[in-house]
Amino acid sequence: MRNKLFLALFSFGFFSSSAQTTYYPDSIWQVKTAAEMMMDKTLLDSAVRFAVANENKFDRDLRIATLKAYGNEPDFKIIGPTKDRGGPAGLIIMNGYIVAQWGDVNRVDMTNSVTKSFLSTIAGLAIDEGLIRNVSDKVYNYVWDGTFAGEHNSKISWEHLLTQSSDWSGTLFDLADWADRPPKEGGIDDWKNRKLNEPGSFFKYNDVRVNVMAYSLLQVFRKPLPMVLKEKIMDPIGASTTWRWYGYDNSFINIDGLMMQSVSGGGHHGGGLFISTLDQARFGLLFLRKGKWRTQQLISEKWVRAVHQPSSAFKDYGYMWWMNNSKKWKDVSPDIYYANGAGGNYIVIDNEHGLVVVTRWMDDSKMGELMKIIEQSIKNN
Repeated sequence: MRNKLFLALFSFGFFSSSAQTTYYPDSIWQVKTAAEMMMDKTLLDSAVRFAVANENKFDRDLRIATLKAYGNEPDFKIIGPTKDRGGPAGLIIMNGYIVAQWGDVNRVDMTNSVTKSFLSTIAGLAIDEGLIRNVSDKVYNYVWDGTFAGEHNSKISWEHLLTQSSDWSGTLFDLADWADRPPKEGGIDDWKNRKLNEPGSFFKYNDVRVNVMAYSLLQVFRKPLPMVLKEKIMDPIGASTTWRWYGYDNSFINIDGLMMQSVSGGGHHGGGLFISTLDQARFGLLFLRKGKWRTQQLISEKWVRAVHQPSSAFKDYGYMWWMNNSKKWKDVSPDIYYANGAGGNYIVIDNEHGLVVVTRWMDDSKMGELMKIIEQSIKNN
């Protein structure tokens, strides 16, 4: 009788622990059916058809698309590489498994401002490793070459850069901060001589200031940021070797006697991260798993929580990740957070439902509806 009880308890324990095993993909990512993951197949199939049918209207030639989007900015120029894009592509990951996909998920494409969330991760690594003591530290204590000189710029902290609320003023790699997405009213003299907002008080999406953060992190790590990302994140999560992270033709600087390229935080002037859908999904899964990959804590859980806390300047923006706090995406979990790049590029982290959703070239106005269908495919079971 005692032996039978022991065997029963052992079997229960074995199967319980097996059911709770956390899956991480190897070189080949396992696919599960909707039925296996207790999802509504009809709705899941509908989500895929919806994504394919709602392609972003971005020109396939991304050089032309970039000129159309930003060509009206003063002295606008493309000084980094671009690449013709592919068609709609995407992945739906449930509890780590692929449950749906569409398009060419291996194709390497520009991902525009999704790059910013990767750059934010580099800042998190610097915090975790003690290279930056605290996000509230003033950047001029780390970067003392004049980039943060002056009454205004000297007040700027790492947190201000991460939340795009620094109002950093200056020129970097021949690009002036005021020329990036200038207001519709006024002219060049007004933009140049505007009153600066107190750091931390005003949100302004601005790629020059994002590039200032990338430049500052290069000064801290003292080696190329793509190398840091590869060694600390992309290799451990099993990403391919096909992704690239570029800066500009004129963004090479001398670090300890070696010329290194300071990368850009997006494709506003070309450059940024060029990456496949599958590699982006691995990055998303790392954040769904609170920075842990198998037995390694690649980035601290504390940092993963921090990136999607509302900033004081704009509650829908954290540390270069967007949130759904104001319910821009109606009937979708307010707890999601996501990386977002021009042209309908998204990496969505849905903690509530155990989902990672990656889209390429999706109509931005339809993204909320897509997420609603995907979440309903779980709720209906």
